[in-house]
Amino acid sequence: MSAITTHVLDTSQGRPAAGISVSLERQAEDGRWDHVGRGHTDNDGRQRALYPANEPLRPGVYRLTFDTQKYFDTDDIETFYPEVVVVFETVSGESHYHVPLLLSPFGYSTYRGT
Repeated sequence: MSAITTHVLDTSQGRPAAGISVSLERQAEDGRWDHVGRGHTDNDGRQRALYPANEPLRPGVYRLTFDTQKYFDTDDIETFYPEVVVVFETVSGESHYHVPLLLSPFGYSTYRGT
């Protein structure tokens, strides 16, 4: 399993948010963002393969970017947030982070899951 995973739930429709493009980046010491992984949520709204499976998790600041505009456009739903960006920090000694996103056209929330 990837060291960083996510799960997107569409709370306005009461279902997993399938097909959302998600990218993962890690902040370098000079502040720039380095690409780590990219993919789409599966039919269950999950993305399990953003971080390289054969690499241990490096402590640092990471950024998940969700392309919510395309997701809502598919159902012709107007949205206030064309993308959702979640920045979080990993620490030494932790091997896995799960970052769920609860999404609706005019709001979202996130938390550290298990």
